[in-house]
Amino acid sequence: MKHFGLTLILFCAFSLMLCAQGGNPQDMEKAIQEKIDQEVEDYASSLKLESWQVFYVDSILNHDYKALQAELIEMNRNKVSNSDLYVIAQDKWMEKIYTSFQRVFNDEQWAKYLKTGGAKEKKARDKRAAKRNGK
Repeated sequence: MKHFGLTLILFCAFSLMLCAQGGNPQDMEKAIQEKIDQEVEDYASSLKLESWQVFYVDSILNHDYKALQAELIEMNRNKVSNSDLYVIAQDKWMEKIYTSFQRVFNDEQWAKYLKTGGAKEKKARDKRAAKRNGK
């Protein structure tokens, strides 16, 4: 399985830029929803999720990605130019997804999730946080 979280974040950022340049917000919403749906399908098949787990993964991704998108849009509206602040927002929401998934997946699924990119992304987030905190 290919890990799609970072791909979706990059897609959200790209969509945000298009929207800022006069793109259609409905098209952006539709495209993001399609990416979320594809990610849910990928997790469901690769991790062999049960139906209740698919429901939770879908809910988690929809809530957290849309909250991330709203935060990025608000930052853009406020003309925040410091790219580190955008990364901090992305890391915050990706960490929430990570901890939520940990509660939903069983041990085998969690191990596979970590092997397919979850651990690498977590390590990168932790490294960025340590650097910001001067450690």
